[in-house]
Amino acid sequence: MENSTAPIYFDYNATTPVDPEVFAAMEPYFKQHFGNPASAGHTWGWAAEAAVVKGREQVAQLIGAKSQEVIFTSGATESNNWAIFGLLSKLRENNPQEPVHFITSNVEHSSIMKGMAALTRWNVDVTFLPVDHNGQVQVEQVKKALRPHTRMMSFIWVNNEIGTINPIAELAALAKENKIYFHTDATQAAGKIPMNVTDMGIDLMSFSAHKIYGPKGVGALYIRGKDPKVQLDPLIYGGGQERGLRSGTVNVPGVVGFGKAAELCKKNQAQESAKLRELSQTLWKELQAAIPGVKLNGHPTERAANNLNITLPGAKTEKLMSHLQKLGVSTGSACGTGAMVISHVLTGIGLSPEEVQCSLRLSLGRWTTREEISRAVDILKEGISK
Repeated sequence: MENSTAPIYFDYNATTPVDPEVFAAMEPYFKQHFGNPASAGHTWGWAAEAAVVKGREQVAQLIGAKSQEVIFTSGATESNNWAIFGLLSKLRENNPQEPVHFITSNVEHSSIMKGMAALTRWNVDVTFLPVDHNGQVQVEQVKKALRPHTRMMSFIWVNNEIGTINPIAELAALAKENKIYFHTDATQAAGKIPMNVTDMGIDLMSFSAHKIYGPKGVGALYIRGKDPKVQLDPLIYGGGQERGLRSGTVNVPGVVGFGKAAELCKKNQAQESAKLRELSQTLWKELQAAIPGVKLNGHPTERAANNLNITLPGAKTEKLMSHLQKLGVSTGSACGTGAMVISHVLTGIGLSPEEVQCSLRLSLGRWTTREEISRAVDILKEGISK
């Protein structure tokens, strides 16, 4: 029987608990198999290297890539930054003054938004395209934004705040047609929706272990190996690990956990997605019945199975904090360094600052239960009524 007073975790888009099978796979690599995979002269190093090879293959199989196309990083933020700056550096290797134009959207993750904004220091033109009211990038708008010197497009696959799914296949096809590199931040997509980066023509893709029930501190950047072969300047120089692109001792337990998490996601993807979609739909129906005027943000159907971003009618989340403490949720606004920080994603789809302050994200996961759904609705209803 569930504890009716225990807090309920509805923030799986922020991070996920490590799956017990993942933890069990990782544990030996903290103790018995603690070797450095670069130590090629003894069994400890061999065991560690074998584990990294296996983990890389498991991650590659999840996304439809070749294992040598997966480079491990510390997470998707690092991968996003490397994709942007590593590609720019390579593009300008022989011609530092070459005009360069990148295209992205105005509802990307902050690591893309801030990384692209920083490109102005290197005289790069960046177009931040608006999205529609559902949060989707419009292919026709991207076509109109193309220039002769457009070299990169970067669009989020599944929006981390509102769960909207972008038309990545069409966008990647447009990029390929115009010989433009295509990058996607797939942090909220990998492991949750079927994908094959090879067939879809994706050139660069960022994702992270801790969003798919793996450990924090390890992520990956997929770098296409042919048709075209994508080249980036190294991220970190040193001992030449990760094909010379990211030097430094590989996080062996993290890679093992990432690999196991990827294996479990690939095995259970269809079943888990169906379960989460059913729970999300139940939650939405119960919220509508309990809270008249509640509004769903993001695309009504083309959205992640586990995500509900809602606006509560006239109820600022800061005034609900005593009730929201019973729920692990993410709000559309937060008070930081003495100022109110408003979600650029929610304003990007047309919400007013007042509406953003009445919005919150409920993201479900592997261990969300039907009972937790009902309790969450009761907590929100009670908070609004008071």
